[in-house]
Amino acid sequence: MKYTGPVCRLCRREGEKLFLKGARCEGPKCPITKGRPAPGQHGLTASAAKKSEYAKQMRAKQKAKRIFSLTERAFSNYYEASERRQGVTGDELLKFLEKRFDNVIYRAGIASSRKQARQLIGHGLCRLNGRVVDIASVQVKVGDKFEIKDSRKQLPILKDSSAKKSLAPRWLKVDLKNLSGEVVAEPAKDDFEKSIESQYIIEYYSK
Repeated sequence: MKYTGPVCRLCRREGEKLFLKGARCEGPKCPITKGRPAPGQHGLTASAAKKSEYAKQMRAKQKAKRIFSLTERAFSNYYEASERRQGVTGDELLKFLEKRFDNVIYRAGIASSRKQARQLIGHGLCRLNGRVVDIASVQVKVGDKFEIKDSRKQLPILKDSSAKKSLAPRWLKVDLKNLSGEVVAEPAKDDFEKSIESQYIIEYYSK
């Protein structure tokens, strides 16, 4: 079941910013910036306690799942698929996550968070290779071109994006002025989400 509660609670549980609410995460109202403890009656004590190896593995898996807003089943399916691929399982897992269409829209700088990217896609505002795609989990490939529909590029929610300087990873070629881009390469190890400890995730599922 997908989590539908307050997302700031998830950041507090992990003890770090997961950047689930875009610009708000950079502001003074962020609970992590304020130094609020983990949720629950014993949150402060629990977060400070020494973690077992299993606890580290569980937290690594939970954090990755929460960053990409995935259900347990969806995340485990990505792991199983990555295990069947040639190459390092952890790297293949992170490639699957990076190449989700909602993550591409976020990484391109068009959306301020993956949640907002998922909303844009779900409302049919995004095109992939000229066709409207409303499924956030679609896997992109090299050569794919994406954009916001012309009729929706002037939406207030997108105006800030078009005015920003592109900070997209090297595997994406982005034109924020026109809210469009292209997948020009496979995501490399240096492009992966830095806070995800894939080795712990592999150890968790290997038990």
